[in-house]
Amino acid sequence: MPARIRRTFRRLLSAPLFTAIAVTTLALGIGANSAIFSVVRGVLLKPLPFDAPDRLVGVWHTAQGLGFPVMNQSPATYLTYRTDNRVFEDIGLWDNTTVTVTGVGEPERISGLLVTDGTLTLLRVNPQIGRRFTADDDSPKSPHRVMLAHAYWQRKFGGDPAVLGRQIVVDGQPREIIGVMPAGFTFLDNNPQLLLPFRFNPAEVFIGNFSYQAVARLKAGVTLEQANADVARMIPLTIERFQLPPGFTRQMFDEVKLGPNVRPLSADVIGDVGQMLWILLGTVAIVLLIACANVANLFLVRAEGRQQELAIHAALGAGSRRIAWELLSESLALGLIGGVLGLLLAYAGVKGLVAAAPEGLPRLGEIAVDGPVLMFTLAISVIAGLLFGLIPVLKFSRPQLSSALKEGGRPASVGRERHRARNALVVAEIALALVLLVASGLMIRTFQEMRRVQPGFTDPDTVLTLRISIPTQLMAEGEQVARTHEQIARKIEQLPGIRSVGLSSSITMDGFDNNDPIFVEEFPGPGGRIPPLRRYKFIAENYFETMGNSLLAGRAITWSDIYSRAEVVVVSENFAREFWKEPSAALGKRIRNSPNSQWRTIIGVVGNERDDGVARAAPSLIYWPILIDNFWTEELFAARNQGYAIRTDRAGSPTLLKEIQQAVWSVNGNLPVAAVQTLSEIQADSMAQTSFALVMLAIAATVALVLGVVGIYGVISYVVAQRTREIGIRMALGAAERDVSRLFLRHGLVLAVVGIVLGTVAAAALTRLMAALLFGVDPLDPTTYAAVAIGLGGTAILASYLPARRASRVDPASALRAGL
Repeated sequence: MPARIRRTFRRLLSAPLFTAIAVTTLALGIGANSAIFSVVRGVLLKPLPFDAPDRLVGVWHTAQGLGFPVMNQSPATYLTYRTDNRVFEDIGLWDNTTVTVTGVGEPERISGLLVTDGTLTLLRVNPQIGRRFTADDDSPKSPHRVMLAHAYWQRKFGGDPAVLGRQIVVDGQPREIIGVMPAGFTFLDNNPQLLLPFRFNPAEVFIGNFSYQAVARLKAGVTLEQANADVARMIPLTIERFQLPPGFTRQMFDEVKLGPNVRPLSADVIGDVGQMLWILLGTVAIVLLIACANVANLFLVRAEGRQQELAIHAALGAGSRRIAWELLSESLALGLIGGVLGLLLAYAGVKGLVAAAPEGLPRLGEIAVDGPVLMFTLAISVIAGLLFGLIPVLKFSRPQLSSALKEGGRPASVGRERHRARNALVVAEIALALVLLVASGLMIRTFQEMRRVQPGFTDPDTVLTLRISIPTQLMAEGEQVARTHEQIARKIEQLPGIRSVGLSSSITMDGFDNNDPIFVEEFPGPGGRIPPLRRYKFIAENYFETMGNSLLAGRAITWSDIYSRAEVVVVSENFAREFWKEPSAALGKRIRNSPNSQWRTIIGVVGNERDDGVARAAPSLIYWPILIDNFWTEELFAARNQGYAIRTDRAGSPTLLKEIQQAVWSVNGNLPVAAVQTLSEIQADSMAQTSFALVMLAIAATVALVLGVVGIYGVISYVVAQRTREIGIRMALGAAERDVSRLFLRHGLVLAVVGIVLGTVAAAALTRLMAALLFGVDPLDPTTYAAVAIGLGGTAILASYLPARRASRVDPASALRAGL
């Protein structure tokens, strides 16, 4: 080790308390930044795990006429784009699904991925054994086939290579196993257990059913602008090539104003979490700045105590560069040591962040402390060392020999100008702490506002939800499907402690959503236009009663309505008020979902459901019966995949689920129970991103507050120590204890007030960036700003009071003797 480095470490070891405090402070700031950066890198910055991921794109649409900035793909657009494009190597359609597997142990409901034959090829993913889907597999005329995920293959078949060619029953349909995916395969943020081909029949495809996602690989050298232009060219080809849905006209589709929206595939993975993660990274960066300010103050105190030593070095011929390096080498060494300890904290912090992360946070498996995170940690450690080291370097690298050596003889009262740097650092700490406290306060207010929202259900802790799906291959006839669902509901109702059972194709906030244009008889709208899309659900008797959503007018759908095929419908309050102002006025009015389907009479109006989560406005909802005539192209439509809402005080009972499964199997032994969770868990998931941001901001704000308080306490304590002789003189001349105490309290208060004013201005500018994370709270919410300012000011006064009180108890005689 070079001699200069050894001397640096000896100087640090000679002041163990100073070194320990500085390293710990830096480790907290650096560790927090490294941990959050590992999340940002894993989620936002790390390339997707595919070959040449920068050429993979998601192919979407815009629909300005319907107010949709992002609209899905349809089979018709996919078939056109695949045959007529000039910019893609290939394009594939995909969609998530859940399937029932029987014949391999107990019936099981598992996740699946529907793909067209080119999807895996363009991703350049090869199976571990077997083969990928071909165009023949994707044809409705070919035998049914399936691919297994590696984990499912290991779990169900013990990794047996002879599984190829065997059959499993998926949704009642035997399928031949043709391949096994490689270990670790995930698609975007999905982890499917089975992969299945779509098997579209082009002769039956019509323009519509925009329910799928598309992925494509750009040809070499093709830009996003060129891809969007090519998709725009192909949209009219789709309308010319495929038939329109019954009752729709070409003019209606022209009014939709379908446009291209080709974007990097990574955008489909990341979703809307990017802004939250960048805000969190900015937050912990502020914590690091506060830590650097604190350590800089420590360095100033230490450098002032070393003025005589530095002056002697200068007198012996040391130049300003050498003295500057002596000071800077210590700060860099502390920065690097703090970085090493911070990295250890980051390892633990990443595990905690992954565990606490909301379920919807994508790419959790990609989060790790890897090489780029190590380089980031090294960089901020060096930058931190330079930040807090430069201030004492600029102030003391050229010591004034005469004054420094003279002051070495006996202590002197330090002038006000000697404290300006330390005071400025404390003001900066207070200002930065206020920014973080305001941000945390706004998130707390947001969380409180979310808790006050009426979500469309009551007492969520006592409602258990689950899903049961009845495949067509298992039960072909629609009315039998409805009667089976009713029989299952009745069986569950008979279990001990069950109060009621309701059915819906989508339980509030569970992520299942379907949308259709809704035609209102009294409001036909401009001719040739498709009306706005509305969300719809298929429900059965007791759904609203079980959920605790009040019926505002009329009545709910009953089993009698369902079996008699009554042309009835229930709508949400906001839909009724949009057209008829009052819920009761909607009763007897008629609506339909396509231009040539039957009109259906509104028999009830129910309270709004926050179906997209409590932070988003309640969509207008239409509730159809689970059995309905002439729904789109089906003569009799039966909603096969139903969510069950079960109101019971036994929602948390470990035995209840087994009893429910036995009740289901008593009706049909091939139906598994899936997606079991309470309504409170669903509600918590809808607020998970806010909760995560709140916890992270609260931790950062707490650390910032502690560091700010320590900073102001340290400055006042140091001032008291430096002005001990002055205090003794004041008290010897008759100054009262309260006068001395007030002197230092006033000093601390001035620092706090200046910091609070500057921090308020900064917070007003910066918190606007987090507006997207807020709900029901303005970024300039005066209550939050006032509460934070008063609380921080009070804390600063308390931090100043302790050294001020100590100053008021100085013995004048002792102080004067110490100054001689």
